Amino acid sequence: MAGARALWRHCPLLLPQDRHGTAYEGFVTAQGRDFHIRILLPVDFQLKDARIECSWHLKKILHGYRHILKQRLHSCPDLVSFMVELKTVLEIALKNTQDLHIPRPPEYYSCLVRDLEILGWNKVAYVDTGLTTVKLKAEDSCGRQHLITLKFNAKYPTEPPDCLVDFPVPFAISWMPQNSLIDIYNQFLAALESLKEFWDALDEIDGKTWVLEPENPTRSATTRRIAIGNNVSVNIEVDPRHPKMLPECYFLGADHAVNPLRTKLNNNMHLWDPEISLFQNLRELLEIDFPSRAVLEKSDFAKDCGICYAYRLDGSVPDQVCDDPRCGQPFHQACLYEWLQGLPTSRQSFNVIFGECPYCNK
Repeated sequence: MAGARALWRHCPLLLPQDRHGTAYEGFVTAQGRDFHIRILLPVDFQLKDARIECSWHLKKILHGYRHILKQRLHSCPDLVSFMVELKTVLEIALKNTQDLHIPRPPEYYSCLVRDLEILGWNKVAYVDTGLTTVKLKAEDSCGRQHLITLKFNAKYPTEPPDCLVDFPVPFAISWMPQNSLIDIYNQFLAALESLKEFWDALDEIDGKTWVLEPENPTRSATTRRIAIGNNVSVNIEVDPRHPKMLPECYFLGADHAVNPLRTKLNNNMHLWDPEISLFQNLRELLEIDFPSRAVLEKSDFAKDCGICYAYRLDGSVPDQVCDDPRCGQPFHQACLYEWLQGLPTSRQSFNVIFGECPYCNK
């Protein structure tokens, strides 16, 4: 209910189309203009699997920002957060679209070229033909490569460019008219170092475990679903500002397999040691060895859905498992939900449906 109120406060013209809250349609407002949009959520409300449909006009405006919106869709915890991000990106896109039609004075080009020369062309990854968009590259102290996209308006350097980065936290620059690209670049480098421990922790997870989701994590992604065993995994949500703290953990799998893990986590929580790595802490608290990338293949513990016979469906993997230890067949939540809805013996309570396993009938 609180989420619905928050959504109404930010987007009063976006309304639910069904009682489950999986379809929304209406308008998103930016710079006094309304744009038609439709959002379809899966039954598990995971934003990463959502589908967004919009008018051709809005699609054209957001064309250059698709990768940013995709990142935000994967990293935002709920629909309200994503809509706030969408409105912010739309405001930037509209502003830049308008700026394209404003003739720029010669001083704009001479100032920008001078700033790029002072910064060093070796730090430039891309410049568009109109000198309105520049991508700068940087390497953090661990050798990771990063990009920052700068979109300039006609009033540069009086006004700063819009800065787009692949970060798990907002990136805002401090700017005065006498500043230059070097100041932005130095602030970008400082932000990279502030996120070093976060990326170190997740890089170790990515390198030493089998990550089931996301398949190709971006630098802004704060979650990892890590394989523990056959059809058993843990989803962790790491706080980018406090990466050495105990992350939120959610276990997926049959009850007989995940209940002992929950018990171990609760019993050993006091043993969490911020002086050792996130990976090592998880191993010690759960008292397990994660499947090794050096020994096992992903197919050794990633079984296909028992309904659609595919592993990946619209970006999601099977995360619902039959609780019977003799069965343990995994299913996509969407497949299982649709299957159970079609059975006359199933019963539903609010948005939870109960029924028999398609494999073992338990």
